[in-house]
Amino acid sequence: MSDLAAEPSIRIQPPRVKTDFVTLLGLISALGLIVIAIFMGQSDANFLNAPSFMIVVLGTMSATSVSFTGGELRHVPGIIGNTLIRRVRKPSIIATQLMDIALLARKKGLLALSSVDTELQKDPFLARSVQLVTDGYNGQDIDRILGQEVDSLSERHRRSASIVRRGSEIAPAMGLIGTLVGLVQMLADLENPSTIGPSMALALLTTFYGAIMGTIILAPLAAKLERNSNDETMIKNLILTAMISIAEQENPRRLEMSLNSELPPEERIRYFD
Repeated sequence: MSDLAAEPSIRIQPPRVKTDFVTLLGLISALGLIVIAIFMGQSDANFLNAPSFMIVVLGTMSATSVSFTGGELRHVPGIIGNTLIRRVRKPSIIATQLMDIALLARKKGLLALSSVDTELQKDPFLARSVQLVTDGYNGQDIDRILGQEVDSLSERHRRSASIVRRGSEIAPAMGLIGTLVGLVQMLADLENPSTIGPSMALALLTTFYGAIMGTIILAPLAAKLERNSNDETMIKNLILTAMISIAEQENPRRLEMSLNSELPPEERIRYFD
């Protein structure tokens, strides 16, 4: 796009549903390496123990539920699913589309944005944002309204990630509790050799299960949720910045610099030659 006189073509690219194979492959690889190491071992040790598994898994779920409300916990399956299947948008493409919208408003006026309403509906947040501009809200009002919506979205995502993060903290502790239970049982019945083996298995395997659940599964998923939240919040903030600029009737060249200041270096755009 070489100058302001060029006619922009508004084509909104909706979010693309993507399966995060990297996350899935990482989890499978980490667990697979542990399984391979177990089978390559020189002993006949049994790494399956139902009481240990119940203490760690059910104990982690129960203890985590104490920290949150029922409404928040109801969304846990969807939260976990969002780490593997999510809606992806490329920031540089969004920034270019916002520049197209700004150029159209600059060239033909704010009311001209209603002519591309069909395209805008592909992104509900963008459609609502443009509607505020065409309704005559000033930049300060748009910043307040959309800013509150972005903050609410970020808070919801933070709470979702905190559930998984809390579980990653509790799982190793539940493993330690199971270890203490097993040791107490073993020490209380040392005169009966047949109980020493099962008690030691309970003692050691709960720590093993807790470490796997907390460190390999839950902690990485919490980090991925936080990363996904940051990516989506950045997209929303780009739209917010653009709508304020359009409402204040700023030069699109200034908007380009503002958008690039929020984009990662590899995603920055060169809209005007």
